[in-house]
Amino acid sequence: MSTPELRAFYDSRLPLEEGKDFWVFGYGSLMWNPGFPHVEVQPAKLQGFHRHFCIYSFFYRGTPECPGLVLGLDVGGSCVGMAYRVPAAERDVVMDYLFEREMISGVYHPGWYDITLETGETVRSATFVADTNHEQYAGRLGSEELISHLLQGVGSSGRCIEYLENTVTHLKALGIEDQGLENLLREAHEAQKIIP
Repeated sequence: MSTPELRAFYDSRLPLEEGKDFWVFGYGSLMWNPGFPHVEVQPAKLQGFHRHFCIYSFFYRGTPECPGLVLGLDVGGSCVGMAYRVPAAERDVVMDYLFEREMISGVYHPGWYDITLETGETVRSATFVADTNHEQYAGRLGSEELISHLLQGVGSSGRCIEYLENTVTHLKALGIEDQGLENLLREAHEAQKIIP
């Protein structure tokens, strides 16, 4: 998509009143590598979705022939991540960046969702949730298949297992507990030891 087409697309998917700051919710790599200008960051909680390796990666952490997995927001539960307040003047720059980064294959549904900031305030946030009807939606893979994809995936941003390691490391550094991902990382490391 050209820049004008991209802007028309996000204006239709994420309509935003001109001249107002807005929030962006990050739950995966956006937590440690947002890559866009912001003036405030806080831990925040999103209800109704949880962080899960539910997206086949054909580019960043895998290929169509040998897909890896990346995180998505899947339906159910809740997710603690980081919220970034973006100044109104940076709206086009940030939206262009987010859509180019997150919507490379259209596997996410961008939308405005309520999140609760660490201060207790509830704000609307630009959030990308998994499209469960997309061909790259992996759903709930069994443990062995999940780990197999995490170990095999290598893409333009590196190895899939490194993505998991980075996520767990940064969650701990941010004081965000995700026992499920910690257990998954331990199981993946154990599986690496027995691969011939």
